[in-house]
Amino acid sequence: MMRKERSIVVDGDACPVKAEIAETGRAFGVPVVMVSSYDHRLHSSEGVQVVQIDPGRDAVDLYIANLVGKNDIVVTQDLGLATLALSKGAEVLSPRGELYTQEAIGYMLERRHEHAKRRRAGGRTKGPKAMGSGDRERFQQNLTKLLDPSRRSVKNSE
Repeated sequence: MMRKERSIVVDGDACPVKAEIAETGRAFGVPVVMVSSYDHRLHSSEGVQVVQIDPGRDAVDLYIANLVGKNDIVVTQDLGLATLALSKGAEVLSPRGELYTQEAIGYMLERRHEHAKRRRAGGRTKGPKAMGSGDRERFQQNLTKLLDPSRRSVKNSE
């Protein structure tokens, strides 16, 4: 699939803000590509193309990494995919509205690794808090800021 225009590319398997992405993409005339495995049923709509990939470890992530280009926006909560997308010049936003940056991704990966080590050793770590309406609002605001050049300042406010 060869694309020339800027797109919003979504890791759709576990994305809780699909409706917000589709709505915002349509509002700005930016095409949305939702990628998921066949294990998840997604439906295309106006401005939203659905790509379904065979299930397999990291298959969706690898597809997205090969698809994404400079200035695309990738929506994912997967730090490995975020790292790959950032290296290709894409902007990356989590479903909670957190902007992943080159400056912060190393620390985030290190923190994830430390938590995994603690769990393997029998320790406990806190999981993510439940997704709330404030998270959805922050996501939509920050996606809008990425798409609207006059509102470019995206903040990772909590």
